Amino acid sequence: MRITAMTPHVLRWPEPNDFGHDRMTVLLSVETGVGTRGWGEAIAMWPEACRAVVAIIEEGFAPLLKGRDPTDVQACWEAMKAQSWWYGEGGIASFALSAVDMALWDIAAKERGVPLVELWGAEHDAMPACASLHVNQATIEQSVSEIAAHFADGFRSTKLGLGKRGLSKAGRDPDYDVRLVAALRAAVGPEGGIMVDAGNGTVWDLDTAIRTVNRMAEHDIAWIEEPFHPSRVADHLALKAAVPVPIAAGEREWQAAGYRRWLDTGAIEIFGIDPARVEGVTGFRQAAAAIEKAGKTVNAHAWSTAVLTGASLHLSLASKAARLFELKPLPGPMQFDLIDEPIWHENGLVAAPPRPGHGAEPRQAMLEKYGLKL
Repeated sequence: MRITAMTPHVLRWPEPNDFGHDRMTVLLSVETGVGTRGWGEAIAMWPEACRAVVAIIEEGFAPLLKGRDPTDVQACWEAMKAQSWWYGEGGIASFALSAVDMALWDIAAKERGVPLVELWGAEHDAMPACASLHVNQATIEQSVSEIAAHFADGFRSTKLGLGKRGLSKAGRDPDYDVRLVAALRAAVGPEGGIMVDAGNGTVWDLDTAIRTVNRMAEHDIAWIEEPFHPSRVADHLALKAAVPVPIAAGEREWQAAGYRRWLDTGAIEIFGIDPARVEGVTGFRQAAAAIEKAGKTVNAHAWSTAVLTGASLHLSLASKAARLFELKPLPGPMQFDLIDEPIWHENGLVAAPPRPGHGAEPRQAMLEKYGLKL
């Protein structure tokens, strides 16, 4: 079996979990001479970045890997690393490499006729489902009502994205954010998990972060995520020393080496890893191994299409350090329409599909409906 072709698909779709705004990604099909096809994803997100990912794949990685054995994933990964050594220490090249690597792992599992997690061995039968959402309703009452409904539907926890697009003041007023957390805790009771993601939309100085997180801690939040830009290592350390809440970060890392640097700082307890950005399944497993060895927590950042969800779920099930699995709670085209059997929770638990590979085979009709030329 040999690699015969790679076909990128740039998609744009309205995302209900992002207040109906358009989002973009690059899906990749890797074909073989025996008919086995693997699928990967690169979350490039912006038109110029998607265009660059496609160029790297079509002009760099596809000619490099054509004729190679797709099941020798490590050799292919190392070849792509060597090809992109000059421009590949993170960013766009890592996205492109991620898509190819994810597709190759999909082929490797399909060739053996097993779900992807069985190539490594499962550490969990299923993962507790977390409703990973953007707070975007006009009032606290409306936001809490919407979020509490997800708990009623079976989700075990929620992660609140602050400062996102929509009607909400969340992420723009610390007092508002604290009241939101307090109202949500009162609505869902003591058992429901609440995580807060400050992310890109919230800009805190250190004093504001300390005051706000300590006030949120009174309402039992499980962690605070991305409280500062990742370059502000000293502020992460100061916040850790001042609050009783674990700090999560890592969403904007592109390689396992970045996670090892974060481990060296001692600032972070929960590490968000995205296999569509961190040099694929191979890069995810490298980072997860270091995090597990350090006794910290792995958390898959899987907020795009079902392809990424499928790969991230198998990776989470194979990691002792994983604690939960994030799903976008509002049904959208890339989660529910892209594949025939959506990946979803049952009674609050997410199990791997019993299908070979990562279990997310895009439908041609959806590729055509949401595909675009750049």
